[in-house]
Amino acid sequence: MKIISAEERLKQQTGVKMAIFGGFGIGKTSLLKTLSEPTLCLDFEAGLLAVKDWSGDSISVRTWEDARDIACLIGGINPASKSIYSQRHYDSAKAKFKDCDFSKYKCVFIDSITIASKICLAWCKNQPESFSDKSGKPDTRAAYGLLASEMSGWLNQFQHIPNKDVIFVGLLDQKTDDYNKTSWILQIEGTKTTTELPGILDEVISMVAMKNEQGQLERKFVCHTLNANMYPAKDRSGCLNEIEEAHLGKLLAKIKKGK
Repeated sequence: MKIISAEERLKQQTGVKMAIFGGFGIGKTSLLKTLSEPTLCLDFEAGLLAVKDWSGDSISVRTWEDARDIACLIGGINPASKSIYSQRHYDSAKAKFKDCDFSKYKCVFIDSITIASKICLAWCKNQPESFSDKSGKPDTRAAYGLLASEMSGWLNQFQHIPNKDVIFVGLLDQKTDDYNKTSWILQIEGTKTTTELPGILDEVISMVAMKNEQGQLERKFVCHTLNANMYPAKDRSGCLNEIEEAHLGKLLAKIKKGK
């Protein structure tokens, strides 16, 4: 354990950990094209057709085991863990992905956390602890409890990566209740993960369509918690305006510049 001085902390280069949520077809995946740093896309959706001319690298992730292994290799060993993300897990994942070099990437783009949570839930429902000890029947409550633990550990693994930007994208849905009141919902399996995510990540951004001065619709980032339409948002950096241009590369540069 080491005490880090303010001077040392200011010299450290830390990556930005961010989630961007938007509706279907708003162009979340196309944000990849605005990044100039070496980027790896973890493709949970098999949905890179929209960026087929993007020159970066990607990995198709189909199982929760692969999702955990990749997070362990990119994020490194968690010294507090004796199982997942431990030294033993890291060594096993290293042997499995022996031909993959993750060190060259400065950004990890995860498309999407919505599908990742669905894959995780499907895995959780098949684990022994998700079945009743007495009857052997599925225990939905236990499965969602395991989901919360798995997703929290996975998000924290990425959050603690010191030198890479990590961008999660996901679906934003609009709900109207019986009293005709509208709210915006992050599409992630499990209410606990949805609740905890803003506390884990540095930035939560809503990507929405807004009218410009000419009355034309443009994509924009909503970055402040207190905004006119109450979109889910949070800016831990203190560097962003309430509304920013929907350009991920420029947004990251602004946060790192600190102004």
